[in-house]
Amino acid sequence: MKNLLKKSIFLFIFLSTIFSNLSASTLNLSISSSPSRLNPILANDSASSEIADWLFNGLFKYDKNGNPIVDLALSYKFETNTKLIIKLRKDVLWHDGEKFTSKDVVFTYNTIMDPKVFNSIKSNYKEVQSVKALDLYTLEINYKKPYFKALEIWMVGILPYHLLKDEQNIMTSSFNKNPIGTGPYKLDTFKIGQDIKLFANDKYFEGRAKIDEILYKFLPDTNTSFLFLKQNKLDLSGLTPLQIDRQISKDFKENFQIIEKPSFSYSYLGFNLKNEKFKDIRIREALSLGINRQELVDILFFGHGKVSTGPFLPGSFAFNKDVKVIKQDTKRAMKLLNELGYNKDNPFTFELVTNTGNDTRINAAQIMQYQLAKIGVNMKIRVMEWQAFLNTIVHPRNFEAVLLGWSLALMPDAYPLWHSSNSKLGGFNLVGYENKEVDYLIEKASTTINREELGNIYKDIFKKITDDIPYLFLYIPNSITVVNKNIKNIKPSFIGIMHNQREWIKE
Repeated sequence: MKNLLKKSIFLFIFLSTIFSNLSASTLNLSISSSPSRLNPILANDSASSEIADWLFNGLFKYDKNGNPIVDLALSYKFETNTKLIIKLRKDVLWHDGEKFTSKDVVFTYNTIMDPKVFNSIKSNYKEVQSVKALDLYTLEINYKKPYFKALEIWMVGILPYHLLKDEQNIMTSSFNKNPIGTGPYKLDTFKIGQDIKLFANDKYFEGRAKIDEILYKFLPDTNTSFLFLKQNKLDLSGLTPLQIDRQISKDFKENFQIIEKPSFSYSYLGFNLKNEKFKDIRIREALSLGINRQELVDILFFGHGKVSTGPFLPGSFAFNKDVKVIKQDTKRAMKLLNELGYNKDNPFTFELVTNTGNDTRINAAQIMQYQLAKIGVNMKIRVMEWQAFLNTIVHPRNFEAVLLGWSLALMPDAYPLWHSSNSKLGGFNLVGYENKEVDYLIEKASTTINREELGNIYKDIFKKITDDIPYLFLYIPNSITVVNKNIKNIKPSFIGIMHNQREWIKE
């Protein structure tokens, strides 16, 4: 009788496991390159960052509107402009069951700042004076001066002290391939050049995700990825404007929800302001008025984009909506050129340099060449291989004008691109822009912790930069995401759709 009971229990457990596995829901995604290190402080490539984001949490995160809110932190307050006190959640467990504490945060900071650890985020902590654990769930962070990114720098994923405290070299640690985090998903399998599987963390402090598994199919070829999507083998993917407009069927549109929003990037034509040709603002204005930016958006992206008006993210607290789109005005452009002594017999001529491997950028250059010819400007185009372009043209500032792009952040930092101190070789102020008022505002903003005040300063910076025309801000392409309609509870927002992924249900 006992043996029969044991067999019955075993059979019940066995069948329960089978049916549980059969009913497990899987979110099918794709990844085009293998992650290098699944360690949040070392995840320099996009593939590593994307996977690590599922596995780790920071003290803070962005809400759906792009505002910083608590994550592993329970609450925070600035006791002074330079002293931040953070209370931590007490209900957070690492994936191995150990408790998360302030020791983990202090350890993560010390590891980031360790001179033997090479990462791209060390400079974010340059204003941090000290990080102290007052107790297991309270942190005191002191800054050298008020710091406008005082919260944002703690959005980095926190590392487990108990696993890594005795690690001799974190750069080569096995942890980077077998990470233990606090995030909503755990790593199941990861091998270079193969699919990556994650499974839901049953003890996640905000509640278990409703989708059981995430499977990243390794698809390095974009055409293969698109084919998988059309065959319903992927649940979510990004599409190009050409694919959306010309390469999907009616059935596809019935099976997938299409979500569009401006991407976090812009493209620009940058002038070398140290070059005599561009020192007079009238020539820059003439060229700006000669360009039809909306035509660029319509031709390059089939209308799936918008005209860029300035250096910061549209819709963010730093964006100045009072700066309007520049409309093409060929009469005004030619008048300015004539004032400067340029005409049909003496056309203004300059060279624009850009890189191979980006057909959109090359096409944009050709369209602008055609547009500027209508106002009597002769723009020559040179296209170079990317590394040669950077090493011989961009870094040594050996250009008249360049066509490039820039990524936009939710928390902008104007210092690298727009402060005059960075116009020297090695800095990111490639065009040599210098404005003392802008320098002052950037420096003032860097010590402003009140977000509303910071926004007002950045709006002023936005206006002053666009008035000076160091760039021709051109276009912001749309980010086009398609999601299988079997996925429910999708809530598009300013920052995208992933903000509430734990609530998604796959039917």
